[in-house]
Parts: sequence; structure tokens; C-alpha cells
Amino acid sequence: MAIQKDMKGSTENPKNAWLILEDSSVFKGFSIGYPKNTVGELVFTTGMIGYTESLTDPSYKGQILCFTYPLIGNYGVPSYSMIDRYGFPMFFESESIKVQGVVIHELCLNPSHWTSTMSFNDWLYMEGIPGISGIDTRYLTKKLRVEGVMMGAMVFDDPENGFKLLKNSKSYESINFVEEVSVKKPIIYGRGKNIVLIDCGVKLNIIRQLILNGFRVVRVPYSYSIDEILSYNPHGIVISNGPGNPKRCEVTIKTIRRIIDETDLPILGICLGNQIIALALNADTFKLKYGHRGQNKPCIDVETGKCYITSQNHGYAVNEKTLENTELKTWFRNVDDGTVEGLKHISKPILSVQYHPEASPGPYDTSWIFSKFLNYIKEV
Repeated sequence: MAIQKDMKGSTENPKNAWLILEDSSVFKGFSIGYPKNTVGELVFTTGMIGYTESLTDPSYKGQILCFTYPLIGNYGVPSYSMIDRYGFPMFFESESIKVQGVVIHELCLNPSHWTSTMSFNDWLYMEGIPGISGIDTRYLTKKLRVEGVMMGAMVFDDPENGFKLLKNSKSYESINFVEEVSVKKPIIYGRGKNIVLIDCGVKLNIIRQLILNGFRVVRVPYSYSIDEILSYNPHGIVISNGPGNPKRCEVTIKTIRRIIDETDLPILGICLGNQIIALALNADTFKLKYGHRGQNKPCIDVETGKCYITSQNHGYAVNEKTLENTELKTWFRNVDDGTVEGLKHISKPILSVQYHPEASPGPYDTSWIFSKFLNYIKEV
């Protein structure tokens, strides 16, 4: 087992850390990052790359993320100051790490990449994020697949404090994390067709892809009313990804319901946005046993029969049986478990996908979704 750096950067005398699960399981490992006790929903991702994008994805707010890939940090961490022509950091999906904590098997102590400016361990420490290494992540992942995701506590002083944290913490499902990651006031990007982006925790590459497709993007808080949204005279609406239980977004659901009922504006929903559209039209959602997180998830377009490899990060899905009493139909379906991965309205220019067509990390196989949305706007 590799020796881990402690908070002073030393590779000697690694400090102990414990991961405590709500089923009373205890995993002992080594402290990495910033050694502070934390609690969150424990989930796993099967991605082999993309730890900088994943950890800064706002959809992971409130969660402790376990990487199934056994070695993390091998290409280091670039600087946030490396920006693109839109002013966005090139290798991150927000301006800071959003997870509650990180679980890995082995930490790479000697990263190698031309963009690297710091180690994975230093990055976690700099942002005050705790982590634990030396864990049998294969066993942990199999446990979550069998028993389902569960709350976990990460502690660095006394494992008994982990049990106390779990006992006193709220359940993941009960918290509205969207209000913690949404912008507080509008931000405008780009030029072109006017799009209002309802920010439920948007990844930066969604904004980037919209600008590349010729949109002027008005990014507004998730709680904006229909009047506030329509005051921008949008040509279309985009509902972003975001964390937590979609049913906690009551205000957004009500707003989208009114927009659908009172206008014919084209609407695109991505990830959480897919679930919000379904809930707005009286369908239902449910929590998946262990979710879909990674960059290798196959989805089938039920209209064409084509299969696409997609990037995903969600723990909830639309209940397909509840679509019967709506004007929505299934557009994409997950190959692995048959769950709904995309929806279309039968008469209005509304479409949504559960996966991430913007990738980052992951394949760009479905980036054409943005072009399809643009065509919807041109046809209106």
C-alpha cells in the first residue's frame, strides 16, 4: 500500500482515518486532503478519468464520492487560472470542489502532466476537502451495489464520532441542495438566440456548449418566477443538472409547469432538468438503488435504435409507468437497467435527457442534443 501524504505534505507517518456507514460498517484507511470530519451520502463513480471535472460537478453536492478506479491523482491538478475564451476554467465544472469528501484506493504521489500545477492531495487540502485512501474500494462498491447507497461519515479523530455524526445528520433526500449551488443573481454569456438557463447547479460545459451553438445564455437562479424568466424575452429555456431529490425543487417544478401550460417555448432539460420536466407534467420520479455515475453508460434512442455511450451522474430516475397520464414519451432508455434516459413531448417543442450531452468528463457522442434544441428554436 502506498504511503499517503499528511496535511504537512510529509510521506511519513500517515494519519489514520475512518469511514463509517449507516449500516455500522467501519473502514479504516489513511487521511488525505484536509482532515476534518464530514458526513454525506456515499456514492461511487466508475469513471477512469476526469476527477477534476467530477469533484467540481455541483450535482455531487452533499455526497461523499468513491472512485472505483484504483489510482487517483496520476495526472495531477491544473490551475483554475487556465481559462478558455469564455473565461471559464478549462478543466473544472465549477469554481470549487463540491463533494463532502473523497474515497480512493491509492493516491498517486508523483503526478505527471504538462497542465499539472499541484498534486491531488494538495488540491483537496487547499479547498478544505477531507479524503481517505487505502480503502478496499472494490469491496465498498460491491457493498453499495448490493445494499444501495447510504449515508456515510468520514472522521479523523475517533471512529465513535462518525456514529454520532450519522445519528445527528439529516438524510440526503430531505435537503434542498439546489439552493446551495444555484447562482444568486443573473449572469449573461455570449451572443445570439436568447436562452434562459435555469441554474439548478449547472456544469460550466453546458454553458460552453450552448454558447458554441450560437446562444446568448441568461443564467438565472433556480427560484426565478415565470414573470422574471419571460422578462428576458427568451427564445427557449434550458433546465440544468443539479444535486439532490428532484421533488425538493418545488418552486422550479411549478414555474416549468406554468411555462409549459402558458407558452410554446422550446425547453431542454438535462439530468435534474429531465426529472423536473417529468414532475411538472405530473409524472413521478424514484430513487435508484445506487445511481448511474461514470462515463461509460450505454443508452438507446428508442426512435432510431442507435446506442450511445454517455456520461452520467444521477441518483434518481423518471418512473416510466407514470408517463401514461402525461403528454411525454420515452426517448432514451438505459441499456443496463431499462430506466428512462430521455423524454419528448408529443406536441410541444420539449425534450430532455437524463445523461450529460456536454460530457466533461466523458464522450461527446450525444453533443448533437444541443443542435437538435437549436433546430427546435428555429422552427418555432
